[in-house]
Amino acid sequence: MDNAGGSGAGGSGVLAPPPPIEPVTYMCGDCGTDNSLKPGDVIQCRECGYRILYKKRTRRIVQYEAR
Repeated sequence: MDNAGGSGAGGSGVLAPPPPIEPVTYMCGDCGTDNSLKPGDVIQCRECGYRILYKKRTRRIVQYEAR
């Protein structure tokens, strides 16, 4: 079956791969060690097993426009 016409994308129909998922750094609420977690990982400190982790602040500048 020919794929010419009807795709509407104007390209070869090959999609670009999604960007790699970067792990997010969290700090343990008990021992204070840094933990890198990816989506689907267990929310638990790798050192002490504590289950309360705090997300670190981003270094990226975030600015909102308020009206």
